[in-house]
Amino acid sequence: MPGAQPGTPSDALVFFGASGDLARKSIFPSLYRMVAAGGLRVPVVGVAFSQWTLDDLRQRAREAVEAAGDVDEQVLDRLLSLLRYVDGDYNDPATFTHLREALAECSSPTHYLAIPPALFGTVVSGLRGVGLNENARVVVEKPFGRDLASARELNAVIASAFDEPAIFRIDHFLGKEEIMNLLYFRFANAMFEPIWNRNYIETVQITFAEDFGVRGRGSFYESAGALRDVVENHLFQIVALLTMEAPTYRGYGAVQSAKANVFKAMRPLTRQDYVRGQFVGYRDEEGVAPHSDVETFAAVRLHIDSWRWAGVPFYLRTGKCLAVSAGEVVVDFKRPPQALFGDALDPDQHPNRLRFRLQPEGEIGLGVRVKRPGEEFVGHEQELLLPTESPLERSPYERLLTDALNGDSALFTHEDSVEAAWRVVDGILEDRPAAIPYQPGTWGPEEAAGRLIGEDGPWHNPRP
Repeated sequence: MPGAQPGTPSDALVFFGASGDLARKSIFPSLYRMVAAGGLRVPVVGVAFSQWTLDDLRQRAREAVEAAGDVDEQVLDRLLSLLRYVDGDYNDPATFTHLREALAECSSPTHYLAIPPALFGTVVSGLRGVGLNENARVVVEKPFGRDLASARELNAVIASAFDEPAIFRIDHFLGKEEIMNLLYFRFANAMFEPIWNRNYIETVQITFAEDFGVRGRGSFYESAGALRDVVENHLFQIVALLTMEAPTYRGYGAVQSAKANVFKAMRPLTRQDYVRGQFVGYRDEEGVAPHSDVETFAAVRLHIDSWRWAGVPFYLRTGKCLAVSAGEVVVDFKRPPQALFGDALDPDQHPNRLRFRLQPEGEIGLGVRVKRPGEEFVGHEQELLLPTESPLERSPYERLLTDALNGDSALFTHEDSVEAAWRVVDGILEDRPAAIPYQPGTWGPEEAAGRLIGEDGPWHNPRP
């Protein structure tokens, strides 16, 4: 199967869906920053069916960049000079003939499908029909299916024209600086490796909370829900970065293989591992069915059946209209084997934990017990705090599109990982408990704190 060689830079970027919201909100501003950083010098060909001209595309790009912040006119002019445009129906073979003509001087393009998954097959077939899949890459947006069966069908469609090393499944979450830092922190600090296992770690909690609702995207949420939208992809990716074994060599494939092994070791979820919730008022949102049972909150108890992690529960939760907007990982270490000090008998006192704050700002905190001043051996928890925010941080799409153009697949998802992750949740997509109502501004249904996490709790609620 034809495809560009890994690590070989592409000489053009083609993005389908050039007139869509994703292009306006994220792609054009990211392309502008890529030009500013010197990472984009190749032609950028927008493709859409909007009866636009090249001038229309350039105007849309200008408006999108200006809406995103301050503009350097010289940088913007360089971006506009790189733009090309092909207008046409994706079902019309002539559209792809025109695209091939626009790429006449290019030999290894990257095709970015910023379009709904239902159109992937049409576009992939069109590219294959004119030979634009040869020595090329394809970047596809999530969702990668709705369940295991549809993920397999989607992978088969794309694989009909591109081999796996040339397929880049983009999840903007993996391009966030704090998510990347999880991988770096794990393997750049050898002092944690001896205790990074079931012998020393008691539980791991991951929270991804939003204090707002669906923001006019009710129709989309009705087709997705919190489990599909966040848990099966974003939170599972975090789990993989936290728990993967060290890659056997420095290469893109080694990271992907190590992550895939984690997904394969995840125990399939059952109804007992899952709490679903729906915030009161969701059914009043536009596009939402009046008797909808779609979850806006999902909490799961996950086990990884591997030598390193056997017996360690991972608690994952996400939701809309929760108390704050924040993302955190909290690793609780086990208590000392003997209670040498009286305050160690207090069940509410925990000795040590490692906290990764992922958003809205980045930081790493190490919680330790410190003796209070005085003669008695009584202590309290103190946190050694390391802020990780940087003004040099790149936006997720800027980083990921740059990596795709350069053939670096380390932050992308491979076919075996996608299907292995779907296998974990496939059984509870239909055989699921009813969604429990919860009030906006809370931390979701009480059952997530009682029945699900139980004695392993309480949940660590992030601060605002």
